[in-house]
Amino acid sequence: MSETVETPVGEARVTWHPAEDARAVLAVGHGAGGGIEARDLRALAAALPARGYTVALVEQPWRVAGKKLAPAPRTLDTAWTALWPALEKPGLPVVAGGRSAGARVACRTARGLGAHAVLALSFPLHPPGKPEKSRADELTGAGLPTLVVQGGRDPFGRPPEFPAGTRVVEVPHGDHGFAVPKKADLDEPAAMALLTDAVGEWLDGLFA
Repeated sequence: MSETVETPVGEARVTWHPAEDARAVLAVGHGAGGGIEARDLRALAAALPARGYTVALVEQPWRVAGKKLAPAPRTLDTAWTALWPALEKPGLPVVAGGRSAGARVACRTARGLGAHAVLALSFPLHPPGKPEKSRADELTGAGLPTLVVQGGRDPFGRPPEFPAGTRVVEVPHGDHGFAVPKKADLDEPAAMALLTDAVGEWLDGLFA
């Protein structure tokens, strides 16, 4: 079930994957290089409703409009903030989430919007090859319980690079999109099961 939501920067779209007797809503935004068809977002939408969590996959207005380039971070934050009331309509706690650029949006806005926690998938800790340009302050500044799920070979930041105290789950051999090489000791279904199980267990801890 999809719905269109008006924002000051264009129409956004929310695709709902509802759970029966849901305990919370996990709202997940996409990255700058793709949409809600990303393997990790599809895996969460398929797995979590059975565990009691409604998943809302959020498409930013630039994707809905068919544009190829993401706008500035401020524009992304404006759209996310404007569509937040639609995510709260079920009357449940909302966990703000996203992958890559969407994770940055969630971290920057979650506390101000009253989110319960933050899920950061493939958080772009720094541009590839430029660890000195760290975005750790965005992550630690969320000020809420935060789970990072990161590929073991993500060029935007590998798990050991994250600040001490960060709760990080590693997807071994995964790249920024959680793709794993054919020679790896786990295949894509196993990698996605690891990811969805980790997120599900974390949510269970929040909403026990």
